Amino acid sequence: MRFVARRLGLFLVTLWAALTINFLIPRLMPGNEATAVLSHFRGVNPAALHALQVEFGVNANENVLLSYVQYLGNCLTGQFGLDAARVPVMSVILQGLPWTLALVGVTTVIAFVAGTLLGVVGAWRRGGSLDSILSPLLFILTTFPVFFIALLLLFVFGVILGWFPLSSNYSLGATPSLSLDFAWDVLSHAVLPGVTLVVATAGGWIYTMRNNMVTTLEEDYVKMARAKGLSSWRIMFDYSARNAILPNLTGFAMQLGFVLGGSILVEYTFSYPGLGYLFFTGTTNHDLPLQEALFLFYTLAVLVCVLVADFATAWLDPRTRDA
Repeated sequence: MRFVARRLGLFLVTLWAALTINFLIPRLMPGNEATAVLSHFRGVNPAALHALQVEFGVNANENVLLSYVQYLGNCLTGQFGLDAARVPVMSVILQGLPWTLALVGVTTVIAFVAGTLLGVVGAWRRGGSLDSILSPLLFILTTFPVFFIALLLLFVFGVILGWFPLSSNYSLGATPSLSLDFAWDVLSHAVLPGVTLVVATAGGWIYTMRNNMVTTLEEDYVKMARAKGLSSWRIMFDYSARNAILPNLTGFAMQLGFVLGGSILVEYTFSYPGLGYLFFTGTTNHDLPLQEALFLFYTLAVLVCVLVADFATAWLDPRTRDA
């Protein structure tokens, strides 16, 4: 119970710090939403600037403490205001969220599971073909910039072979529905960005899991399991992999939290309308309410995933409850 209370307390303190920093940074920056919009024009008259300040709700003489309290209340109720197009920010985020969860979420889980299993098998059979060829190859691919892998796949499978669409989440003119034709259309648009994310991240999970597994295989309890004549599969997974995976859980939780932010470069390269693409457009358009809401969304997602990982680690290894 003390472990849960400590973790929840740390979660709340970290969340409060993130909310406060998110409140202060835009107000410490020079200018505001109105001046950011008008920065693209020259010779703007003061009346136009004042009209935009009223429209955006900018007040140069605002009471910072009162604004901070209102800001915390808005965060608790999900009221983040309007974006640059005068559309509620929350509705814009909810439009992009399903596409990011479907693409980046699924591929992140696939990369983690596949990378972990390949790392376990590679460490168990050190020196074999899997450990000598596939693992180093996938790890080398993780050193390439993700946009390079994306462009390479686009060129080969989209331009030369023409197997998959080049951009967007479904074909232009298609009507969203629950039909098999539309589902196949969505899936075909997600293949190239999905493969890009798996290729770019799986090698890292293989490398870390393999190293953890090699160290774990030298532990006394593994040697004891071998001496007792337990099956190879039970030693590999119940004794070795279960302990070797613990350091990776927090890293996976953080990676899973960033899923809600989307992979900005991948979504931008494929013009995929998820949260990553939304954050990019919000930044280029100086859309501060949208950026602020997305930052809080990402922060909360990471904190929740790390909290769940802490509880999972404590369940798998009771010794960590005293940490």
